[in-house]
Amino acid sequence: MVNVVKRIQEYNAGRDPERLQLKYRNIRSNPFVFLRGTCHLFYERLPKSGLFRTAPATWICGDLHLENFGSYKGDNRLTYFDMNDFDEAALAPTSMELVRFLTSVLIAAEGLSLSAAESRTLCRAFLDAYSAALTSGKARWVERDTAQGMVGTLLNDLRGRQRALYLDTRTVRKGRQRTLRIDGKKALAVSDKQRAKVTAFMNAFAAEQPNPDFYKVLDVARRIAGTGSLGVDRYSILVEGKGSPDTNYLLDLKQALPSSLAPYLKLEQPKWKTEAQRVVALQRRCQAVPMAFLQPVMLGKTSYVLRGLQPSEDRVALDRSHQKMSDIQHVLATMGNIVAWAQLRSAGRQGSAIADELIDFGQNRKWKKPLLEAVQECTIQVSKDWQTYSKAYDDGVFKL
Repeated sequence: MVNVVKRIQEYNAGRDPERLQLKYRNIRSNPFVFLRGTCHLFYERLPKSGLFRTAPATWICGDLHLENFGSYKGDNRLTYFDMNDFDEAALAPTSMELVRFLTSVLIAAEGLSLSAAESRTLCRAFLDAYSAALTSGKARWVERDTAQGMVGTLLNDLRGRQRALYLDTRTVRKGRQRTLRIDGKKALAVSDKQRAKVTAFMNAFAAEQPNPDFYKVLDVARRIAGTGSLGVDRYSILVEGKGSPDTNYLLDLKQALPSSLAPYLKLEQPKWKTEAQRVVALQRRCQAVPMAFLQPVMLGKTSYVLRGLQPSEDRVALDRSHQKMSDIQHVLATMGNIVAWAQLRSAGRQGSAIADELIDFGQNRKWKKPLLEAVQECTIQVSKDWQTYSKAYDDGVFKL
């Protein structure tokens, strides 16, 4: 018998209390946010099914859900729509990725104003697109010139986003100088020790770069972002960039922890030098083009992922109450394509199935019915676990 309260407390032990309290409050809000914040619990609760023994081994995001797709600028300066969070990435049966994503669709249905029938239709749209893309055997990508529907609208709208306006939302400007906005929503103040640690790291990092002045530190804050990772050591860093005040850059420095899937995987994993190397290597492997500035780094003996924070980062906002069902279906089909393309792109690497195996899997229809049955079972379980958590939270069990 799984003790939900104890599992959540144990998994989050040792995190920054101020941000951890925010996480506990957030995952109380609804079952979808709870799903996002308890990836470890989801995989512990997976139903016993042959799906997780017979499906091809692929490189998976690990924490795939509706909000882990979005826009970003690649290191080639072009804007893409792709999966964007690989903290939990691992080698696993592809069915694990599919079950988690489709569970997120059913769990999010109420918040998106979707009926039960509509959410099931979206699941089928995702699976049909995923299977068709696998069957094609060709890894493609979504960029501004090829995107359609709401994804195309998102990428086109990004053309008008200026760095100065983005900086205005995250910083306070005095004359020609900016400092990070400490608002309790996106950022919290750092201690003198934390500021010194991050600044010393950036100075050493800058000395090894072609343009060290770009990385001159102007300010540091503890970053508030995500759900599952809230409380993990993480910083927003304001650097000189291409010049003050309007072409400064923001960087994200995030501690890399072991994948929460690891205890539940029977497949042998590569021996990564650090957890940050795992995250970055698999993001580069699965995305069509990696994000700008993305790289693994070390602060002392702890590994972190360094990347840029961009005006071009955004998500497609889904809401059936004012969107056509056909438009939402198109978004889900795009997501299905992206998952398949990522698996084809990383096929045959360090133990993952080769493209021929993935093509065969895409052509096989027998696995879809038991997969959807597992999704229904997972959806019920997540809802029950959220209710258990909510009662404990309301009783003060998670007050720090």
